Amino acid sequence: MSMLDKLKQMLKGHEEQGEKGIDKAGDAFDERTEGKYGSQVDTAQDKLKEQLGRDQDQPPM
Repeated sequence: MSMLDKLKQMLKGHEEQGEKGIDKAGDAFDERTEGKYGSQVDTAQDKLKEQLGRDQDQPPM
């Protein structure tokens, strides 16, 4: 079982809290790098939210 699968199981039913955590971590990283990697951080946040929101039974796109 991959780490992402374990995270999905832990966050099942708490997707909104997971998204808040992703946003908070991305914002903290953005602050430490003074926005140097802002667009990459935003892309990573979006992709991670997409992965965590997807059902475990669905294959990746």
